[in-house]
Amino acid sequence: MNTRRILELGGIAAGVLMVAFGIGSLALGINARNTVSDELSREFIVGSEDMNPDDTEKAVAEAGLTDVDIPSCDVAEKEIENGSDARCFAQYMRIHALESSGGLTYAQMGRFLAASDATNPAGTSDETAALKDDAGKPVANAARNTWVTETALSTALNVSYMAEQIALFGIIVGIALLLSGIGFIILALSVLGAAATKEKKVPAFDSTTAPAAS
Repeated sequence: MNTRRILELGGIAAGVLMVAFGIGSLALGINARNTVSDELSREFIVGSEDMNPDDTEKAVAEAGLTDVDIPSCDVAEKEIENGSDARCFAQYMRIHALESSGGLTYAQMGRFLAASDATNPAGTSDETAALKDDAGKPVANAARNTWVTETALSTALNVSYMAEQIALFGIIVGIALLLSGIGFIILALSVLGAAATKEKKVPAFDSTTAPAAS
């Protein structure tokens, strides 16, 4: 077997391998997207009626919040079943948390309510300055605890979005590999066919009919 033949067969083998990887990538990507959708559906998450740009903009203005990005998406009274909606829901959750904390984030609030001003969500991390309950223990800052819950839930929702996007990328790569592999196979087969046709057209040399040398 000559080098050219080896290269032609190698092209076919490479094409078959790319097709196999393409099919595998497609299957994994589709399965991942379906898994994200199924897991979100099992949680029965539904957006509240104010999870739309117009109502949120009004609420933010009334709360006196600044530097708050209003999401352009709308999941009001909508069941969350895909990564994009999950990310949108997480954005509105952050705004709700900011409204409850007066615009303060988790890192800007103390662990306890301050005895000097129990209504201030900024609170304090100094136990001696904290508001005490009947047992003499510091009262936890509810606004800060809300941020803990919000962060955990929004992180999970954003991971769903990320997983869905990675799955989409896998599907695109799978399609690209599949088409490239088919192209490799067609090219290799056409080269093989052209070589076989050329060999048939070239007449074999017959020494008995060759003219005698003068």
